[in-house]
This record gives sequence, structure tokens and C-alpha cells, in this order.
Amino acid sequence: MTSPILQTSKTFDIRFSEVDSMHIVWHGSYALYFEDAREEFGRVFGLSYSSYVENGCYAPLVDLQFSYRQPLRHGERARTVITYRNTPAAKVVFDYAIHRLDEADTLIATGSSTQVFLDLNYQLIWTNPPFYEAWKIRHGQL
Repeated sequence: MTSPILQTSKTFDIRFSEVDSMHIVWHGSYALYFEDAREEFGRVFGLSYSSYVENGCYAPLVDLQFSYRQPLRHGERARTVITYRNTPAAKVVFDYAIHRLDEADTLIATGSSTQVFLDLNYQLIWTNPPFYEAWKIRHGQL
């Protein structure tokens, strides 16, 4: 049986504060676009940052990857598509694709992020916390 795809997106405008001296989006802004998409995913699918803490753990990023294909410029609109990547390991993995909102829906960048679980004393949790297991069951990921 195949797990359902858990995916959503976040549309945004490129602001002047996000571009560099070449008038293209500064590479560090892409981390913020991914972060905004993770927050949107949490809102849509009930896996918010506050839900981790409410269930006795943190979920810090331990890996963040980007691959840039084309630049974005001030005044353009774009969309980040975030897709949950199911894994049996005690971690949360997302894949991202940023598209310019143009007629071609141009792919601008791709990437991924990995979060692990820590208890409230900052110790690594080696197995999926019960709330996360329950979340995975609710969303057809187990």
C-alpha cells in the first residue's frame, strides 16, 4: 500500500530586503522561504512547532540542502511547494520546490530539510515520539 502524498504550498512576493547587490534574491533568503513552507505545512497538517513542545520535545534542523537553478528578482511572485518524505527513522524530512509564478511555472530551486527529535533536556530521542507516531497514523504514513 502506498502512503498518501502530504504536500502543500506557500505563495510569496519577493521583497526588496531579500535581494542582493545584483538585484536577485540573496541565497540566505531561500532558508526563510523553506521555513515559511514548513510553518504552512504544520498549519495544514497539524504538525506545528508548538505541537512538538506541547508533546515534550524539540525538532531542530540538522540538515538543509539547496540547489539553485534560476534567480528570483525583486517584485516577482513565487511559490514554495513542500512535500513530506516518510521515513521510519526518528526524524522529519521535507522536500521543497520553489517556482516563479509565471506562465511556465519556472522551477527556481529545490531542496530538502531534516529535523531530529530532542527531549526538553536537549538529548537526542532515538525513536519516534508517541505523538509523531499517532500523527503518522492519522495521515496514512504508517
